[in-house]
Amino acid sequence: QTHDAALGFAPRLAPMVADVSSELYRAAAAGKHLLFEGAQGSLLDIDHGTYPFVTSSNCTAGGVCTGLGISPKKVQSVIGVCKAYKTRVGMGPFPTEITGAVGEKIQKIGKEFGATTGRQRRVGWFDALVGKYAVMVNGVDSIALTKLDVFTTVEKLKICVAYKHKSGIIKNF
Repeated sequence: QTHDAALGFAPRLAPMVADVSSELYRAAAAGKHLLFEGAQGSLLDIDHGTYPFVTSSNCTAGGVCTGLGISPKKVQSVIGVCKAYKTRVGMGPFPTEITGAVGEKIQKIGKEFGATTGRQRRVGWFDALVGKYAVMVNGVDSIALTKLDVFTTVEKLKICVAYKHKSGIIKNF
């Protein structure tokens, strides 16, 4: 019965089914402006992220080409969108993690809960090394910095510009 009900939608859905790559190619050839939006962060990318704490897809700008089947030559600019602070759901390395009252305040004001799981996100200070890395692997042309307003009640801000390790100071991600 479920199968028959699903088939009942086929005539309504049929006009909306197409080869996405071909449709995008035609639109670009016709001079249409195309805007693509990615999800998740560069460090969750299966190839360029902090394995094994990654997702199963390509979430860098290159994923637009592989996911939609368009030529990299069609991508004219890349806008990087990032928060004024770092977040992470679940396990994984997090050198700038903020714990205690300040971290809780940022979580609350920023409404930092996982969109899918509802789990509370860990928060951390802005990590400029991660930012530079994301700009590099994505070919970012400009940046949209979000959630600056979350810091209106935080007295002292910190930005990570290097990592301290037993082998010395690390200035690249």
